[in-house]
Amino acid sequence: MPFNPRKLTVCVTIKMMPPTPAKAQVIIYSRPGCHLCDEAKRAIEGAGCQNEYTLEEINIESDPDLLRRYQYDIPVVTINDVEAFRHRLTAAEFRQRLSQLHRD
Repeated sequence: MPFNPRKLTVCVTIKMMPPTPAKAQVIIYSRPGCHLCDEAKRAIEGAGCQNEYTLEEINIESDPDLLRRYQYDIPVVTINDVEAFRHRLTAAEFRQRLSQLHRD
């Protein structure tokens, strides 16, 4: 069959991949020397689900508004910009809250 520059046949195979759930964004608002903040970080890390979230720690002393808002309430943990915990949490509570995100 001679080559015809006006006619081109392209074969494409499309594979449907199941959607990959996005990782939850976890933020812990803390300050240096806060023992409850250290406990909260250990609980989060001890939950055994590190592949389900990203963790960012924000020092409330770095922002006057955060300091005013959270001065007496740290640690505060948010998940996807929603406050999830204040003062204390356990690894089991954290794991449960993350699993709720996947069901909703």
